[in-house]
Amino acid sequence: MSVKKYIQDNQEKFLNELLDLLRIPSVSADPKFKGDVFAAAEFVRESLEKAGADQVELCQTAGYPIVYGEKIIDPSLPTVLVYGHYDVQPADPYELWDSPPFEPVIKKTARHPEGAIFARGSADDKGQFYMHVKAFEAMMANNDLPCNIKFMIEGEEEVGSEHLDIFVKENKEKLKADVVLVSDTHMISLENPSVTVGLRGLSYMQVEVTGPNRDLHSGTYGGAVANPINILCKMIASLQDENNHITIPGFYDKVEEYSAAYRQALNDAPFDLEAYKKELDINDVHGEAGYSTIERVGIRPTLDVNGIWGGYTGEGAKTVLPSKAYAKISMRLVPNQDHKEISKLFEAHFKSIAPDSVKVKVTPHHGGQAAVVSTDTPGYRAADLAIQEAFGKKAIPTREGGSIPICSLFQQELGLDPILLGFGLDTDALHSPNEHYGVKNYYMGIETIALFFKYFKEQAGK
Repeated sequence: MSVKKYIQDNQEKFLNELLDLLRIPSVSADPKFKGDVFAAAEFVRESLEKAGADQVELCQTAGYPIVYGEKIIDPSLPTVLVYGHYDVQPADPYELWDSPPFEPVIKKTARHPEGAIFARGSADDKGQFYMHVKAFEAMMANNDLPCNIKFMIEGEEEVGSEHLDIFVKENKEKLKADVVLVSDTHMISLENPSVTVGLRGLSYMQVEVTGPNRDLHSGTYGGAVANPINILCKMIASLQDENNHITIPGFYDKVEEYSAAYRQALNDAPFDLEAYKKELDINDVHGEAGYSTIERVGIRPTLDVNGIWGGYTGEGAKTVLPSKAYAKISMRLVPNQDHKEISKLFEAHFKSIAPDSVKVKVTPHHGGQAAVVSTDTPGYRAADLAIQEAFGKKAIPTREGGSIPICSLFQQELGLDPILLGFGLDTDALHSPNEHYGVKNYYMGIETIALFFKYFKEQAGK
């Protein structure tokens, strides 16, 4: 039996296993789900063992464990290190989901006419990393594993991968490989398969603005004492000018300006602006002046408010002048922008623009560097050849707006470029209510990943 036939014959089994994994609410950001995050790690460990991996273990960290497993069939053959994460984003607000986020259901959509799995983590990243486990199982079942394989599946990606950094630095020999394979990105479409060759970095901050030492009656004190919410809104608004250009001094000092030819090549990728706006139910796009939508999310840095709160938000009215106001602010960064440096620039500027009537506290959360990978490597060529065989088309190299901080760590500590072979779509509602992942994408991903191993053995030349 061929690997492809094994995958086709076991589609129902592969799907049901993924649904079981999706039922585990492994939200790393919320301590109340701690037991569930550990349960997801154990699920992954058992899955790797059943698929045929050796040396499978839960590597404990100061946070959540890293699941490691390997199959070394011949030390002289190339080795592929597979990275993924079993933790997921919080599902809040639950009321905006059409079905419970941890009770997966399959429904047809315009982009997924064969059906999509609706559940938190379906596309990011359980559905995508689990494809690698199933591709490995298929190759093992047919005694057709062309390369050595190592798995490193973590549980803290959604909160910054803080402890993975330590694990990688302390286990370089254990993780030694010829390429890192990651499926935590998306492709343009099944009709236009692509491989991500660039990711933005991230700097994530929380700000706190304090006015009076207690909440005040807005009639007695309104107009005489600073309202922290009003002040915070003005401060945030000042962080971008009328061209949506970020006003933090020094922010753009290391941002690379690309040639007209490179920018045109990016914009040659298939992209339907009208369909994009229709999908999001917006009348027009928005962003930095002088750049296309593809450029804005691929090669330009951004600043966005991810949450803002303060004062009274319950039912009815309460005429209160709040003591405090808060916001969470993230900046997506491009190559050469160091996330620690940008965090310092942000903090200094944000404090400098605050009036004397309030006090400001800035707390950095997690961050990571941008990563760009070459298309002239054995790994990229293997991915392209695998996509050509599975999809019948060459892969389109794309730059993606998201961040996977671990990718730059792989480059720095292991000397390896990650191959970002994602199969989700940009419309799959990652980090949003009603996140979903196409059933066909899941199966096509398993098949393509198995083909990657075949072609990587050829391209690596070992």
